[in-house]
Amino acid sequence: MKEIEKLKKTILEEYPRLSENSKFCFKCHPGVSCFNDCCGDVNIFLTPYDIIRLRTNLGVTTEEVLSKYTISPFDQNLKYPVVMLKMEDNEKKSCPFVSEKGCGVYEDRPWACRMYPLGMASPKEADKDKEEEFFFLLKEDVCKGFNENRELTVSDWLEDQGINKYNEMGEYFKEFTLHDFFLKGGNLAPEKIEMFFMACYNLDTFRKFIFGSSFFKKIEVDDETKAKIKEDDVTLMKFGLDWLRFAIFGENTMKINVDVAASKEKELRANGKIKDPIEE
Repeated sequence: MKEIEKLKKTILEEYPRLSENSKFCFKCHPGVSCFNDCCGDVNIFLTPYDIIRLRTNLGVTTEEVLSKYTISPFDQNLKYPVVMLKMEDNEKKSCPFVSEKGCGVYEDRPWACRMYPLGMASPKEADKDKEEEFFFLLKEDVCKGFNENRELTVSDWLEDQGINKYNEMGEYFKEFTLHDFFLKGGNLAPEKIEMFFMACYNLDTFRKFIFGSSFFKKIEVDDETKAKIKEDDVTLMKFGLDWLRFAIFGENTMKINVDVAASKEKELRANGKIKDPIEE
């Protein structure tokens, strides 16, 4: 993880910054000599939306995707859990989805794979008052796609690779991870780390939790929303992030059941943790 942090610093300080109108030459296809060489021995961080797309493509549960195809590295500097694609245990450390013909999950490949050879940096990860995010080129010697005679803008590439939908979904997660709580050094307790992982990545388990527990007795959720989160992963992902904002940051993104709230207030008063104004 230290190498990744070092790379981030180098990108912010040294890499040429591109806008959506910037142009570059690139084309990847089976005819280039390096085809598939970039699909191994690489750190691919996965977003909650990446997990949704992969599970849909593979026809398996989120639990199966996470257990079979990902790792969650532990580092004391991490503020919240991260999920990475687990490379195969072979000489090339190949992506588990790649073959001689190319990517086996191409239509639902992760955001990072779609973006390559572009990267996107967010200076706000280090300082909320920093300038806006920018694009940059990951120009590696192994990649011969840069020698292809195809010029396009960053905007062209984003459209061609279907990035915009991923960015739209990723904004929900990014806003959460760039919350003041984390930027000001806040750390999650172990139980909230588990809560974060479940609500963001393991959506099948999260769905079982909210529908199989007393969740809806404590939190008011209308029938229409219940029906949507029972069937739709994207709606559930957004709901989960709202729940985390409520549970971790104390934001008013969930509504507590009136009876539960009254019972809790009564308990706090009985324990002397809440006093009436006349008593103060």
